[in-house]
Amino acid sequence: MKLSEARLEEKVIITKVGGDGSFHHRLLDMGLTKGQVIYIKNIAPFGDPIDIHVRGYELSIRLAEAKFIEVERISE
Repeated sequence: MKLSEARLEEKVIITKVGGDGSFHHRLLDMGLTKGQVIYIKNIAPFGDPIDIHVRGYELSIRLAEAKFIEVERISE
């Protein structure tokens, strides 16, 4: 599933980060790397952007960017 499909207050783990060139590196520089757990903190009323918690900090990411990040749900 894509990060853009995750639901509010859901925990997911990154399985793959897509994108090309500098865009891919920008996602990695933001801490969005394989194996990181992401908590979906808030989703804007129209779905863009989404606020996530990753590596101990808050990050807002656009829906278009979230579509390049493959994740799996964490069952608790």
